[in-house]
Amino acid sequence: MKPDLQQKFSELFGQPATAAFFAPGRVNLIGEHIDYNGGLVLPCAITFGTDLLVAENKEGIFRFRSLDFDEQLDIPLLEAYTKNGGDWFNYPLGVMQQFLGHKKSIKGLDMLFKGDVPVASGLSSSASIEIVTAFALNETFNSGFTKLELAQLGKKVENDFIGVNSGIMDQFAVAFGEKEKAIELNCDTLNYKIVDCKLQDYVLAIINTNKPRQLSESKYNERVAECQTALKDLQKELKIANLCAIDTATFNKYEHLIENDVVKKRARHVIEENDRVKEATQVLASGDLTRFGQLLYASHASLKDLYEVTGVELDTIVDFCKTQQTVAGARMTGAGFGGCAIALVKHDAFDEFSKNLTKFYTEKVGYECAVYNSLIGNGVKRV
Repeated sequence: MKPDLQQKFSELFGQPATAAFFAPGRVNLIGEHIDYNGGLVLPCAITFGTDLLVAENKEGIFRFRSLDFDEQLDIPLLEAYTKNGGDWFNYPLGVMQQFLGHKKSIKGLDMLFKGDVPVASGLSSSASIEIVTAFALNETFNSGFTKLELAQLGKKVENDFIGVNSGIMDQFAVAFGEKEKAIELNCDTLNYKIVDCKLQDYVLAIINTNKPRQLSESKYNERVAECQTALKDLQKELKIANLCAIDTATFNKYEHLIENDVVKKRARHVIEENDRVKEATQVLASGDLTRFGQLLYASHASLKDLYEVTGVELDTIVDFCKTQQTVAGARMTGAGFGGCAIALVKHDAFDEFSKNLTKFYTEKVGYECAVYNSLIGNGVKRV
């Protein structure tokens, strides 16, 4: 348990914490805009995330405090909860609602959160909070949920309580992540396999564009609709339930069925990206980071030219990376329109890379990006 957090907990609540938990953030290494098309994604947990300290109290009150936000909430145990404005504590509150909905017994808790995942960066600070809360409640009250069930609970919090129509990838990666491993997850079946992902003499640079990210809900929904249109066109001759049920060679044979050229571009990205994930899994297992880096660049080019979700900030980062011999590959990660990019950077060149990228980006974009150095870490755990 971190001494500074333990001391802060005692100051806030007048008693020591009895348990501490940690859940990471996540990045998706490759496989973007695939989750709603029934394909494969390749996320991993990162080494920064959310700490949670807890202790039961005798008052039957749930007290939410965070060292990152001023807002706080004290609320008694009720039969049900509803979303309370737009504050951060709605995420743990939504988790409590899920436990109650499953008829699990919970009691008053003092809870202190501290995170170092940049909010609104696309690194899943919300899933990190959801899963660390769910794991802590599960452990504290012996609720008996499996890790998969905790991930599914987290998704329901996002969908039903918060009101964000997202898939399960984020919560899955936060729950199941392993050190130096990625997770190949089938978004249609939830079948998964753990993939070796040793970065050797590279680190995972995570670059936050710092673009104010109003993930354009309209653009996102537009892409979903375009993919549904492409699927309907292909179903005229193909018996498929989603776009990722076919590979690139099959798509090339049947793409004439798609009448709209823009819709055809969207479908091509999705199907080729799904094939890239399959290859990425193989090359990572064999330790071929050179080829993996090429796949990252190819993914970004497709997201830029075919899917059109990158923008000047993300493109500026990737353009810079292409000029650096110490970078194996880079791409945007997440939904796009801002958020973050990732790059595989030689460990001993990271500081110089960070300094030069920040200068290049600031001159081009007008404000600084933030560059983080991460390894691939473990999923949720008791500390």
